[in-house]
Amino acid sequence: MEQREKFGSRLGFILVSAGCAIGLGNVWKFPYICGQYGGAAFILIYLLFLLILGFPILMSEFAIGRGSGKSIAKAFDELEPKGTKWHTVKWAGMAGNYLLMMFYSMVGGWMLYYMFKYATGDLSGIEGAEISQVFDSMLGSPKTMIIWTVIAVVISFAVCALGMKNGVEKITKVMMMVLIGLMLILAVHSLVLDGAMEGVKFYLIPDFSSISEHGLGEVVFAAMSHAFFTLSVGMGSMEIFGSYLHKDHTLATEAKNIVLVDTFVALMAGFIIIPACFAYGVQPDAGPSLLFITLPNVFNNMIGGRIWGTLFFLFMSFASLSTIIAVYENILSFYMDGLGWKRGKAIKLNLVLIIGLSLPAVLGYNLWNHIAPLGAGTTIMDLEDFLVSYNILPLGSLIFVLFCTHKNGWTWEKFRKEVNMGSGMKLSNIWRFYMAVILPLVIVAIYLKGYYDTFHNPENAWYKGDAMFYGWMSFAIIMLALVAWVVSRKAGSSAENESEFEATA
Repeated sequence: MEQREKFGSRLGFILVSAGCAIGLGNVWKFPYICGQYGGAAFILIYLLFLLILGFPILMSEFAIGRGSGKSIAKAFDELEPKGTKWHTVKWAGMAGNYLLMMFYSMVGGWMLYYMFKYATGDLSGIEGAEISQVFDSMLGSPKTMIIWTVIAVVISFAVCALGMKNGVEKITKVMMMVLIGLMLILAVHSLVLDGAMEGVKFYLIPDFSSISEHGLGEVVFAAMSHAFFTLSVGMGSMEIFGSYLHKDHTLATEAKNIVLVDTFVALMAGFIIIPACFAYGVQPDAGPSLLFITLPNVFNNMIGGRIWGTLFFLFMSFASLSTIIAVYENILSFYMDGLGWKRGKAIKLNLVLIIGLSLPAVLGYNLWNHIAPLGAGTTIMDLEDFLVSYNILPLGSLIFVLFCTHKNGWTWEKFRKEVNMGSGMKLSNIWRFYMAVILPLVIVAIYLKGYYDTFHNPENAWYKGDAMFYGWMSFAIIMLALVAWVVSRKAGSSAENESEFEATA
């Protein structure tokens, strides 16, 4: 088995981890829901929940990775008490990584395709229906979709092939620095457009009437949900970077830095998109239509629109590829840590495997568009996204937190000792009750509310009546029961574990 690498620099760790956390949701969802739910008032609520939800879960993943020195393939095996079943969740974690890449690799290809189209001038001088037709034509062409998906996959694995330090860290660090620079340039450009200040007001000035209109509960839950999902926790994608981390700084400090960078990118995305949309009188819709229809219409009305469009999709390509590279590294580490494979062998297998696994999502928009797994109007990608976002991420996060705080897991004392190793912010014992009891209950509430909102909304295309709702809710309960089974499995020798607990206290 190859000797495990370490990050070459602290900045590398911060930017690689942030690159994994920063996803397309930061760009096409956060600005819109921020404006929709009250602007600055929503941001304050969001930041609060980022602190009390994302921050402790991120610390848990980093601690398990650094404490074990392994990826999720072996981390629980290294740290769990003998006789417990925590290690079984690694299969769900890896399933989540593969499921995410089955559609995210394709979306990364979309970004590269649009960057190419802008750079070559193919999107210059067209607007309205023609812009929509470009997007529809891309989705309707299996050849185009497959080619650009393969390009995204090959680029990402080529980076991983160079190794953790010389490939993933070095190249992602450059990509992230360029990404942040591009964001600043694009944001400044948007802010100087005529009429842009109306967008800034929409984005940042607290609108309490909007909160009243939607209801405080809905706004709070929207902020809570986005704060929970924005950091990509729950699949071991962050845990792997903890395993490459030195012990010079506390994990509270490192988690804080990741949260700050992720928040900065989300806020800056709003300054790029919303003022520009207001300047040209278009609605800043959330979702793919924002990136591939709304914004191209905006760019094509700007002086130098071809340049701004190319720069924007270069930024989006880096945002998507940084996540893809990070998750690929986690997948490769599963083979290297768990099976003792060489990096090259793991890459060869997964290069073919992920291209093949991406085909259902690709074909779901054209040759297989008659398949609607979650109801009329849905695609295969919707099902894959649902399984990851509404199942793997919350349930995985629940497992990580319970493992770090439960007496049948790693235990709070060992977790806190690992977190506080090094210089920087320390995790106080005051957090213990919150992380052991309140945080798991909040995660369960988010998990169940996600199912309820998805399958009990008559306006949702997925809604098919109470039978479908109760069926999916039963599935959710079964998933929670499996988590409870893993958590409740006690070690074989309680006396031995008790003495070990006392020794680390």
